[in-house]
Amino acid sequence: WAWPRVGPAVSLAAAAVNARRDLLPGFAVRWVFGDSEDRHGVCSEMAAPLVAVDLWLAHSPAAFLGPGCVYSAAPVARFTGHWQLPLVTAGAEAHGFDDKSEEFRLTTRAGPSHRKLGELGVRLHRRFNWTRRALLVYSDESAGDRPYYFAAEGLYMQLPTVRNLTVMDVVFRDGGNFSFIIHEIKAKGR
Repeated sequence: WAWPRVGPAVSLAAAAVNARRDLLPGFAVRWVFGDSEDRHGVCSEMAAPLVAVDLWLAHSPAAFLGPGCVYSAAPVARFTGHWQLPLVTAGAEAHGFDDKSEEFRLTTRAGPSHRKLGELGVRLHRRFNWTRRALLVYSDESAGDRPYYFAAEGLYMQLPTVRNLTVMDVVFRDGGNFSFIIHEIKAKGR
């Protein structure tokens, strides 16, 4: 999903660096594309690490760019950390990528993170002195990249830093008692 967005920038950056001989004297930047999607065009946590290993063995890269999807980026980041190679990605926005102590120590996100969304939530709560709130994640498919889950995770992890705040999660499934959940939100949320 990301290559159409970042590919042109990668090409332009490589050309710009190579045009300036003083930046990397004796070296040239080149890139090799590896597809981390499955046969349906969906980010694949199975394909991504296999492609990364193939690229590492065949091309001995100095760094990796991408993948962007959370579940694809995580195993690739673990491999690149093991290989002592940096991974730069426009994605990997999940809260877990903030941990630079071990497995994601060489991962750099060039895009937004959900931790930042959580920090914005904290600032809004403090600015407006909000004391009650509700966060409803209405769709969390266990397949795919789970964008709603990871976006909510940033808030879920950061909001407890606001004093006098209780974070509670209520799991509900299709066919569940939605009126109960709506009543709970109305009673307890802002």
